[in-house]
Amino acid sequence: MNKPSDDELRKKLTDEEYQVTQCSMTERPFTGEYWDCHELGMYECVVCGEPLFSSDTKFDSGTGWPSFWKAEIASAVSEKTDSTHGMTRVEIVCGKCGAHLGHVFPDGPKPTGLRYCVNSASLKLKPKT
Repeated sequence: MNKPSDDELRKKLTDEEYQVTQCSMTERPFTGEYWDCHELGMYECVVCGEPLFSSDTKFDSGTGWPSFWKAEIASAVSEKTDSTHGMTRVEIVCGKCGAHLGHVFPDGPKPTGLRYCVNSASLKLKPKT
C-alpha cells in the first residue's frame, strides 16, 4: 500500500486523527472513544485499516487510554525510540503505514508483561460479527 498524500490524509482523517497519527500528538486521557470501550472486535489503524489489536487483549490500565497486552501479530506494530519530553520511551507505530499509535511500556499484565498504550484517535474498531 502506498501511503496517501498529506492532502489525502487531511481529507480522510479528522483533525485529531491527523495530529495523533501524523504529528505524534497524544490525546488527553479519558477523552478518546475507546479508552472505556468493551465491545468485541478488532482495532484497526485509522489510516490504512491494518488489524492491530484484538479486544481479547484489551485491559483496563487505569491510564485513560486503550491498553492492550499484545499486538494482533508482531509485524502489525513497529517500535521506535522516542526521546521527546525529557524522557526515553518506546513509541509504537503501525507496521504497515507508520502512523503514530502511542507507546509500549513493560508494566502490563501476564502473559507478556507489556502495556501497549494507544491513542483512540489512531484506531477504528471493527466490531465482531
